[in-house]
Amino acid sequence: MSETTQTIPSALRDWAVSWEAYAPVNVTPPELEPLALAREVPTWAEAAATPADVTDWPERRAAALFPYQLDTRGWPLNPAGRTGRTGRNLGRWAENSAADPIVIAGTGTERKILLITRDDIGVEAIPGGMVDPGETAPQALIRELREETGVDLSDHHPVVLGTALVDDWRNSDHAWVVSTSALYLLPSTVRAVAADDALDANWYPAGSMASLEAAVQEAGRTLYAAHRPLIARAFAYLDH
Repeated sequence: MSETTQTIPSALRDWAVSWEAYAPVNVTPPELEPLALAREVPTWAEAAATPADVTDWPERRAAALFPYQLDTRGWPLNPAGRTGRTGRNLGRWAENSAADPIVIAGTGTERKILLITRDDIGVEAIPGGMVDPGETAPQALIRELREETGVDLSDHHPVVLGTALVDDWRNSDHAWVVSTSALYLLPSTVRAVAADDALDANWYPAGSMASLEAAVQEAGRTLYAAHRPLIARAFAYLDH
């Protein structure tokens, strides 16, 4: 699978650069179209059909992990720049908070990493997900890991690696994912069983990015492009 976001020339990505011919594709799924939202709002989404319907922009912008601007219409602009997509395929307009637990067992060349096969795009990924309303990122890390793999690390203290704008396949110019990733270190692998949004759960060799990529490819699968930087950050932390 190639990069999940539509390619935009680097010289035209910045919002400050004029691009009169820019014509992003609307990626809003049927259930988030205005008429559908007027009938029923999915449990995972907010009711605002457009950013104009959002009433708490000052609070949202103040709480954002990555600062962003509003355009002349009052719509939020992806801090990473143009994506080639408009509309919303995420729960909220603007920033959507995710939590990604990176679970690694063993040390050195014998390290292994726990990955799931996502049921939405069929690639190998970190067993993470969106932070629920009223939930903290640390709580989401534990919940997502338990829901998707059956592994309960609630008694472990992870190393929080930081936050990052994620190149998620659902991102658009007006809604995007920001991930908090944390590293969980185990002495050895534990049993993992796929559930919830995961089709499969497996431990892969993780001595390096090269060995991980090779193992995933050998299994006939693809590593999720958006999660490569998060995994690389974990490896860099371990190898420093």
